[in-house]
Amino acid sequence: MKAIEINGKIKTYNTLPSSWGNIIGGFNLLSNEELKSYGFYDVVIPEYDSRIQNIGDLYFDSASETFIKDVSDKTWTQTLNELKEEQINFFKVNTSLKLGLTDWYVIRNQETGTAIPAGITSARQALRDQADTVETEINALTTKKAVMSYDFPNLG
Repeated sequence: MKAIEINGKIKTYNTLPSSWGNIIGGFNLLSNEELKSYGFYDVVIPEYDSRIQNIGDLYFDSASETFIKDVSDKTWTQTLNELKEEQINFFKVNTSLKLGLTDWYVIRNQETGTAIPAGITSARQALRDQADTVETEINALTTKKAVMSYDFPNLG
């Protein structure tokens, strides 16, 4: 990706135009040095974790001759315990939705006495166990950053 600053505004290009200024056709084939002479520089977007970091606006860094974005750590207004509760509730809601897919087996069992298949019973228990494990693991975390970057298991 390349970018250029024109009249104080940065424009990015995933693909360079084939024509620019007095170059008709082939502009996109110029070398990096030639592109720099027209004000086109590489764009560097650092890796970051959007759960715990913010990425800033694009700006030109003359030292590295690139357009870059800075990364900064997020801050949260909630307390550590409030963040833990939010994350745990988020997982519990998703677990409940997953359990909801097989609730009809339980309802049918209660209404008609039809046995719940063993695979369904064990899968439902595994989901509840997983939710308990996630809650225990999140409650053991000691920083907001750790809570917010917790990697939830896949519910399948």
